[in-house]
Amino acid sequence: MVDLSVSRDKIDEIDSQIVKLFEERMEVANEVAAYKRETGKPVFDKEREDSKLENLKGQSHGEFNERAVRELFRQIMSISRKYQYGVLASINEVTPFEKVDRLDIRSGSRVYYFGVPGSHTQQAMENFFGTEINAESCTSFQGVMEAVQSGRADYGVLPIENSSTGGITANYDLLLNYDNCIVGEYVMKIDQCLLAPPGTKIEQIQKVYSHPQGLAQCSVFLEEHPGMQGIECDSTSAAAQKVARDKDDTHAAIASRRAAKEYGLEIIKDSIQQEKNNCTRFIIIGNRQIYTPSSNKMALVIELPHKSGSLYQILSHFLYNDLNMTLIESRPIPGKNWEYRFFVDIEGNLDTPGVENALLGIQQEATFLRVLGNFTASTPSQFQHN
Repeated sequence: MVDLSVSRDKIDEIDSQIVKLFEERMEVANEVAAYKRETGKPVFDKEREDSKLENLKGQSHGEFNERAVRELFRQIMSISRKYQYGVLASINEVTPFEKVDRLDIRSGSRVYYFGVPGSHTQQAMENFFGTEINAESCTSFQGVMEAVQSGRADYGVLPIENSSTGGITANYDLLLNYDNCIVGEYVMKIDQCLLAPPGTKIEQIQKVYSHPQGLAQCSVFLEEHPGMQGIECDSTSAAAQKVARDKDDTHAAIASRRAAKEYGLEIIKDSIQQEKNNCTRFIIIGNRQIYTPSSNKMALVIELPHKSGSLYQILSHFLYNDLNMTLIESRPIPGKNWEYRFFVDIEGNLDTPGVENALLGIQQEATFLRVLGNFTASTPSQFQHN
């Protein structure tokens, strides 16, 4: 039987040789980077790398080693590229964002928010901006986007993700259809309430109106009351407005306490969502690509080559540069069956070398990259009850 300690000593010796050879290879990579800097050649040469990988695979023996050698050198080449990206380029090649001291929020700033008065989004807007603004409600996500892009609004406020039901996919898709930029974020605790005309008894209720997210957040409550039929509305506040207008004691809405007060409805049951720490993340959008020194979160959208391992290769840029990814959401690419774009949030500022290096590498290797915003993340201490 082979002595284990002897085998381990051999492995240690081989690993030391690998480290030495790796460092020699990186010195040569530095020479390659200098040449590419002088000649303007791109870092990523797919044809050269594919040819090299096939050649190296052919030098190995056995099916397992062929796959392993190919993967090993794919990683080494990836590391070499990441080093070269850091040597060669500037963040200005990826994004034209302008650094400002702070957001320009003034008394009288024009802010559009999703929903009719009494919505959760209106409350989030006031928590973020205060009440000394010119606020305008809008019944569609698209309307908020258009108002900001056209300049009719300085800022817009939209829900983007709920802690219990996930991302609001319509808003992810809309972000790509406009030139607006995410400039802020606000996270707010959401308590969904069952609202009805004053004097209504819970056993009378047959139809419950709300936004699809509100119905989803309260699905367990609705299952416990099989006599209630959930019906979708444009927003939770629009549902409350409808119930108040109908004055039908068989109708109720799932909406906020604020909506109950706004429309003279009675809270039949409070906090009916299944997730008691239910929170929604709202984004603040503007029509300028700006960031501040305190910006510590970044939203990206990435499209990838449709081939094996492409997502793994792209995500490795975050790992290599020690960047924490806090969200990844996939959405189908219109007109391309079974191909997807990825919405990704990472921690970092555009001025950070690791962020610069990661974005430059992704730009070279993805088929599409857009920075949707670099902004200050909301923290749990900022949660507000509405």
